[in-house]
Amino acid sequence: MVVTRLDRLARSTLHLCQIADALARKGVQLQVIDQNIDTSDATGRLLFNMLGAIAQFETEIRAERQMDGIHKAKASGIQFGARPKLTAEQIANLRQRRLQGDLVRVLMRDFNISKATVYRYLSHDHPFESR
Repeated sequence: MVVTRLDRLARSTLHLCQIADALARKGVQLQVIDQNIDTSDATGRLLFNMLGAIAQFETEIRAERQMDGIHKAKASGIQFGARPKLTAEQIANLRQRRLQGDLVRVLMRDFNISKATVYRYLSHDHPFESR
């Protein structure tokens, strides 16, 4: 089996090892073009495992840096996700109208929101906040 890059073959080191094991059981040798790896010999297998571990390390470091960036952004007041569709006043109005018997499909039309959004705003867990 020939691949261009090792990181295109698997999602993690564990997955890479599982693929390598499955290929070995079937008698299939692996060649990675960009890293010049050939698992038909001991040196190639060693390089294959080392580069797999390094790739996993890089992935984890990248994820840690991303989380650090997200935490810093949140600490400085940046909000993630879509903006709320309705203001707190509109949510109160929607809830009141539902209590008075308005159908969900009417609320969907009048507030220009989806059924899921109507139910989310009607749930008691949803806060009355807007950005």
